[in-house]
Amino acid sequence: MNTIECIRARRSVRKFTSQPVPRAVLEEVVAAAAYAPSWKNTQISRYLAIEGRAAIDAIAANYAAFNQRTLSTAPLLIAQCCVKQRSGYERDGSFSTDRGDGWQMYDCGIAAQTFCLAAHEHGLGTVILGIFDRPALEQHLQLPENQELVALIAVGYPDEAPSAPRRKGVADLLTYADA
Repeated sequence: MNTIECIRARRSVRKFTSQPVPRAVLEEVVAAAAYAPSWKNTQISRYLAIEGRAAIDAIAANYAAFNQRTLSTAPLLIAQCCVKQRSGYERDGSFSTDRGDGWQMYDCGIAAQTFCLAAHEHGLGTVILGIFDRPALEQHLQLPENQELVALIAVGYPDEAPSAPRRKGVADLLTYADA
């Protein structure tokens, strides 16, 4: 599959088979995701793999109730975290742009998409989840103080084949400026 095919074919999958994701496959996906571009190559994304029905169900029930249905079939849950105070910063600790520490979310978004595309290449389905009790889940997961939970990514072999949602055309998305 080429890059354009991968981008166009990848879907957010919310229903998975019970087949576990082999750790070797997950490690290949994370190795590919490491190639996502980041601010000054800071590579701030970290991935915490949560396996096991009981652990995922407990997270869904206690910290991510909105996504409980999706998580009820996911054999693997990735907590995507970032190393704080690196992306968008200068070495002296000052911000490089007026975005403050907001640039870390941009870098994590790029890394999450790269992760999902690499997973798709391996026949896995993914969906990036953003609704959860971040402070409580960070504590539950015992994240180091220098990390922040950014997103949850449900991962598994798809048990559905969602169709592509309608996309805006280039005319709606692109304008040219005479600078």
